[in-house]
Amino acid sequence: VSLTDAFAVLVKHYPELDELFRRFASPPIRNAGTLGGNIANGSPIGDTMPVLIAIGTSLALRKGKRTRELPLDEFYLAYQKTALGPGEFVEAIRVPMPTPGATVRSYKIAKRFDQDISAVCGGYCIVLEDGVVRDVRIAYGGVAATPKRAARCERALRGRPWTLDSVDAALGELDKDYSPLTDMRASAAYRRLVTRNLLYKFFLETSGKQMQTCVFEYAE
Repeated sequence: VSLTDAFAVLVKHYPELDELFRRFASPPIRNAGTLGGNIANGSPIGDTMPVLIAIGTSLALRKGKRTRELPLDEFYLAYQKTALGPGEFVEAIRVPMPTPGATVRSYKIAKRFDQDISAVCGGYCIVLEDGVVRDVRIAYGGVAATPKRAARCERALRGRPWTLDSVDAALGELDKDYSPLTDMRASAAYRRLVTRNLLYKFFLETSGKQMQTCVFEYAE
């Protein structure tokens, strides 16, 4: 299944991801590449992984007649090293239907709007109940050696009121979740700042306040 076809199905259920998928590479690459290839190659800068991790995607890994299921957030072990055993391959990608009451977002930061590799890509999924964080999943790619969840930050937010004070308190834990790298796309300091700012952006878009966080709109 091409990325183009996979993205079309995903956007039907997660319309919030339309911008991310429009910015993914270019039409020829989206028509030729596959979602399985983007996930399985183990690169820390694949744009699909953070949000797929955030919404709870799992993989069916197969070798011969034996199949096992693994959460996507447990698939990446080290830089370009995955949990695939000898002879195993990704047989299926299992993306759950949207959780009732959940809000999902994904943000890509790159030097160009499209056809560019991410310096940071973030995926977020939150469920609020009476203004309190019932559940939250946050993942970043492009920051360190693997795409991974911000587990410490999630724990700091879960069960707390979804307020700016709670977000501020969780930022210290977010800093502990990652050891950002410096490369040609961005410095470690820049990546750390962006992970923080994107969490603020997510809060502003989901706090119920009417606040503009985008500087453009797509032309139809």
